[in-house]
Amino acid sequence: MSENVGERIIRAMNNNFSIPLYPDFAPISLAMKQDMYPALNLLKEGVSEFSFSNLYLFRHVYGYQVSRISGGGLIITGAKEGKRFFYLPCCFPDMTVFDRLMESHDYMKNLSESQAAQHRIDLEGRGYVVWEDRDNFDYLYRRQDLAELSGREYHKKRNLVNGFISTFECVQRPLNPERVGDALGVLEEWRAAKGFDGDYIPAREGLELYSQLGMRGAVYYIEDEPVGWCLGEPMAKGSMFAIHFEKACDRYKGIYQFMNQAFAQSLPQYFKLINREQDLGNEGLRQAKMTYRPCAFVKKYRVVHSREKKIEATLGREPAECGPGTVHTC
Repeated sequence: MSENVGERIIRAMNNNFSIPLYPDFAPISLAMKQDMYPALNLLKEGVSEFSFSNLYLFRHVYGYQVSRISGGGLIITGAKEGKRFFYLPCCFPDMTVFDRLMESHDYMKNLSESQAAQHRIDLEGRGYVVWEDRDNFDYLYRRQDLAELSGREYHKKRNLVNGFISTFECVQRPLNPERVGDALGVLEEWRAAKGFDGDYIPAREGLELYSQLGMRGAVYYIEDEPVGWCLGEPMAKGSMFAIHFEKACDRYKGIYQFMNQAFAQSLPQYFKLINREQDLGNEGLRQAKMTYRPCAFVKKYRVVHSREKKIEATLGREPAECGPGTVHTC
């Protein structure tokens, strides 16, 4: 009899001695990739935070630590604005363990849609509040839609791309070790233009370690000068590609729209969907992402104590320039 996904995740997590057994935790390290990647790669919903590369690159931003549950599964803890949270990306633990986690944390983040469907009644019966975290929904697009930009709804995007192409001769080249330095130069210019770091450190480390992390991307050139780059990875068992970072020189009008289309065109056709991550509650970013007509969202939920209720001010919001979800599409 063939294994189901849950059984394969449990098997992948068994005997992972680099990850301590709950209740002990350890900071996420590069050495844990061989233990964490197989289980995370089997997740079918495509939650953008639930990849080893994303967790590793943002480990200092959120202070991520990891533990494993006996029998399979991961517990990942972090903190934001003084509030402690945890993820359960692979398997849901026994409710006794869950209660203990809630006692020591302020909330659970990124409960997946399938987990919410399965456990919401039990959670609410135990006095917890489960609610949709719209600010952290991932935006999903059909790869073909972004590659073709066909139809009336995309005419403004086509105009920007056509204007860019008529003004500049831009070439897309695959990211490789020889081009990392070019991409880093664009990142430095992006940082200087913004006037603050944002996700500079994770983006820089992502470029430096892209091969070790199993990521892929592209670098864009105008007259042999690097002017942009993007970086991402396959998710959802290889059916989806998530764009984690996208940076360009803003002085070239239309460059982000060009990069968006060109990279979608370059992806293999077996990637049916492109995940461009969250808007983090930033209205400008939300409007920009909506103009590309998402076909769906990766819904995520938060679990809070009943005393917390559904108060966004209590949970806080991440700045739109820092953390997963800072892909800019204008």
